[in-house]
Amino acid sequence: MKRFITGICAAAMLAGAASAQSPKVTVDSGALVGIADGKVLSFKGVPYAAAPVGPLRWEPPAKAPTWRGERKADGYGPVCPQPINAEGSPNLGGASGPTGEDCLFLNVWAPRGARHAPVMVWLHGGGNTEGAGSLGAYDGSAFVRDGVILVTVNYRLGALGFFAHPALTRAAHPGDPLVGYGNMDQIAALRWVRRNIAAFGGDPANVTLFGESAGGIDTLILMASPLAKGLFAKAIVESGAGWAPPKTMAKAESQGQRIAVKAGAPADASVEQLRALPVSALANGDENDDFGPAVDGRLLTESVSQAFAAGHAANVPLVIGANSYEASLMTSMKLSPTAVLGFTPASLKSVYGEETTDSAKAAAIFTDYFMGAPGRWIASQATGPAYLYHFAYVLDMQRGKVPGAGHDTEIPFVFDSWSTLGALGAGLTLSDGDKAMTRLVHSCWVAFARSGVPKCEGAAPWPLYRADTDTLMDFDVSPGPRTHFRKTQYDAQEAAVLPTLSLPK
Repeated sequence: MKRFITGICAAAMLAGAASAQSPKVTVDSGALVGIADGKVLSFKGVPYAAAPVGPLRWEPPAKAPTWRGERKADGYGPVCPQPINAEGSPNLGGASGPTGEDCLFLNVWAPRGARHAPVMVWLHGGGNTEGAGSLGAYDGSAFVRDGVILVTVNYRLGALGFFAHPALTRAAHPGDPLVGYGNMDQIAALRWVRRNIAAFGGDPANVTLFGESAGGIDTLILMASPLAKGLFAKAIVESGAGWAPPKTMAKAESQGQRIAVKAGAPADASVEQLRALPVSALANGDENDDFGPAVDGRLLTESVSQAFAAGHAANVPLVIGANSYEASLMTSMKLSPTAVLGFTPASLKSVYGEETTDSAKAAAIFTDYFMGAPGRWIASQATGPAYLYHFAYVLDMQRGKVPGAGHDTEIPFVFDSWSTLGALGAGLTLSDGDKAMTRLVHSCWVAFARSGVPKCEGAAPWPLYRADTDTLMDFDVSPGPRTHFRKTQYDAQEAAVLPTLSLPK
């Protein structure tokens, strides 16, 4: 009996040791050694492209280097160059460093023993100038517990990621995309996922691309880009706008020349002079910079708005929506209520009579113009099945103290990442209602990743969006479908804005 018990104990110890061993995966660049936390495996700081430095600065991403032996994947790589607060607090994109131009890394969370698992690839927000895939808010553990593999991505930002210059245009190889180097990085990451995710137990044919704010806009850009065709099967856009006139190469090059001169280059700078500029002179933009791609005929042959209007966007299932108080962005954008009302046509202001103060009226107009109305329009133009939402839930401890669900406040509900928010979650306490809403929202995203249909646990069915029925899912204290949500205001926004977007007739 003693020998029998000893054998059982030894077997249990061996099993425990095996389960605690660092997980290993081989990708096309070499072997990776990650971290195991129970059934959650993570591989962090994985290079998906070569460092975009020296002659590779402002070039399409090159193939990632290979390595011999095993590479530790137990820590995040540097975040891409961006403005960082000197005292170490998170910037507006949530990042706090360290930064480095060698920043094209991704992170993978996967269930132990996964086979043909759905995959979600996250594009972070931050105005394409700030942020990183390594923030605690984007921790993938909750998705893994529900059988989903999560990938988060760093991509080039600001003037290093979205830059045009006549010298670069002249030097580009025939057919090479221009300007949107950050978007090219995102495409390279999706290609990496296509080649390698099966090694983690993922299904390369079942990839959901999703992002918030700039990451949502970038998701729409990739839906419109011929270079991203076939790299993802579904898409989710959180607070990602969707209305913009086409940005020309001439405009992008003019901005790039101004940025280069400000950074210390001559007006007629060569490619070599541009690439010799210090990172520190390029990492800090200003509010006049427009960091996004241009219609270069390669990465983009038309604007996002034009692509959706013409039925050219990717034919994939889509979830899209916005929050109830996107006007929380007005402060960081340095927009006063007076400024918002100043650029709003009188015909549009007239439909906002229920707001009794200029501040409330400006906030409502901003929210509808930048996020709400464009989201509804994109859903109505989508070639694949589309699901529209409105997120209005406010934590119990904050309800009545804030005007509504601010920009990006849905993220910890989507990721169920309250315990990993770090400094961004300081002082937050969740009620039972908050936890129930987290389970609900997270379950919608998980279900969509699995099947392309957002079947939310414990909620009424979320209907497909159709312009005639005009029904969305409202995530509020009493969640459920709502019909003709803000129809008068959204219709007025469309009437005022669509004629300015150079849409196809």
